[in-house]
Amino acid sequence: MAIQKGDFIKLNYTGRFENGKIFDTTDEELAKKEEIFNPRGLYGGDVVIVGAGHTIEGLDEDLEGKDAGYTGTVSIPPEKAFGPGNPDLVETVSITKFQDRNVHPGMPVELDDKKGVVSRVIGRRVTVDFNSPLAGKTVSYEYTIEQVLEADVEKIQGLLALYTGIRDTEIDITDNVAKINVPTGLTFNQRWLMAKNRVASELFKYTGIKEVQLIEKLTAEAEVSAPAEPEVEAEAETEVKEEPSESQE
Repeated sequence: MAIQKGDFIKLNYTGRFENGKIFDTTDEELAKKEEIFNPRGLYGGDVVIVGAGHTIEGLDEDLEGKDAGYTGTVSIPPEKAFGPGNPDLVETVSITKFQDRNVHPGMPVELDDKKGVVSRVIGRRVTVDFNSPLAGKTVSYEYTIEQVLEADVEKIQGLLALYTGIRDTEIDITDNVAKINVPTGLTFNQRWLMAKNRVASELFKYTGIKEVQLIEKLTAEAEVSAPAEPEVEAEAETEVKEEPSESQE
């Protein structure tokens, strides 16, 4: 069956600039070879929801209508990739702003807590581009749709991995209620605090899940990454329900 919006799929991909340089990949060995390996990243494929904005627009659109097992390449213009460059983020400053006066085009710099790249040097004036290195670039993605996920447990585990970088979370689903055992220490993870409501909202929208319970268990043997507040009990349970007014923290 052709893939459509709302499907959960496992996706492997490699992103390249027009000159062939790789800037992103789910292949760990290739990432190491290209010196873009992130030791905190997950490799082996991402679980994404087609049409939910989990990938850039051009790739997201290209996934529709394909079948599981499909392998192909798509070229994506800036407006459907990482956006056009913003001229307001290109600034010209005096060379005296730099401690190292040996400034040259292509040199990465940081000014006023902003990271950029020197694009031009004329006399004592330096032009710095503070746009993302991906902005304004046409990119291509070679990708493989590994599978379409059918089981709600796999869908939840995939979303949690996408948003938190943690796989194989213990999950139980009964009567459309998903109980997710939150790994010890994740409660103090800023990434998790920002993502948990979005995970729940996407489950409500794209699955038959009606309620999500986030369960944190602390035991004497567990090592806690941050001190608990005095009022935290040995076992705390957080419920996120489909109706915002009924959600509990």
